[in-house]
Amino acid sequence: MVLEEDKILVPYDLSSFVGVTYPMNPGEKRMRELEVKQTMERVRRIFEDEGSRILAGAKREILRERIESEQIRAALEYQMSRWNDLTRPALISLACKAVGGQPEKVSTLAKAMILTSCAMDLHDDIIDESRVRGGRPTLLGRFGRDVALLCADALLFKGLTLLSDAVNRLSPAQAKAAMRSVVKRLFELGDGEALELCFRGRTDVTPDEYLRVVWKKAADAEAYTSVGALLGGGKRGEVRALGRYGRLLGVMVILRDDLADMLDFKGEMLSRVRKESLPLPVLYALRNPETREPITAILRKKEVVEKDAEAIFNLVDKAGGLDSYARTMKSFAVRATRSLRRLRCGTTVFELIVEVTLPAV
Repeated sequence: MVLEEDKILVPYDLSSFVGVTYPMNPGEKRMRELEVKQTMERVRRIFEDEGSRILAGAKREILRERIESEQIRAALEYQMSRWNDLTRPALISLACKAVGGQPEKVSTLAKAMILTSCAMDLHDDIIDESRVRGGRPTLLGRFGRDVALLCADALLFKGLTLLSDAVNRLSPAQAKAAMRSVVKRLFELGDGEALELCFRGRTDVTPDEYLRVVWKKAADAEAYTSVGALLGGGKRGEVRALGRYGRLLGVMVILRDDLADMLDFKGEMLSRVRKESLPLPVLYALRNPETREPITAILRKKEVVEKDAEAIFNLVDKAGGLDSYARTMKSFAVRATRSLRRLRCGTTVFELIVEVTLPAV
């Protein structure tokens, strides 16, 4: 598969709607473009309706803090101006509504959780040395490591303060269950990030090993949906079902980024080769004896450049790595949809999110 100009961009990412490409004839292309635009516009509206107020509130919470350092203040304002993650707050709101709850009751807890998540995202950028994303400098890229670390600390402290405020307003049983869920899954996420450090520069990581770590990293998505259902008054089976859905969706989103990174020959794929773990399609291709050596030879080069990243992509496709990846994604999509069967309310919105997250490869 070679990328060509006549292939369309298919938006997919739940937060940034970055695109992937695939071949089609002109008639199919026009129909698919229309379907994609309609579906993505629907998802955008849902996420904006459910998550925009919570996200705006979280931004206000951190920016109203008195910070004397002009540099830290400027850095936080920069981060808030480019932070448009509606996915997390929308998920907790939708999960609450799915069990008959009132989303406003989870607002404070949701703000606490997304501020904490933002802090962990900054820590992740520091670890991976991610200085550019989406064509713009990250906070790390613009202000440097020390400032990025201090801003992450500020976000974490504020998130934990709001978390304490939120649980104090709950019944003792709800407070205990919510805290247990949040803390357990955040530790699991951190454990997954730590385990992934061991994958750097390795070509012997198996797909199963990688997926085990991805499963851990998707723990925060489970926290959002399970806590939303819990505070919405869901029954135990509903809380578990939505938690399971969140975990599976989180896995899909992480793996979707793997494909996006592979297609970014100038940026993210080069970063993955130099500083991070290899994307899942590459790990599948490395299991193929015919393509393992050519791919490994590229990865061993002193400097991997854009044409090397494109060559890896084509070798991965030749080896069937994209096909194996697509089957894996489809499997998670089916499991995510099945996990919704225990819900009393309609599941259309959750099914739509899964559909949007599933790549076309």
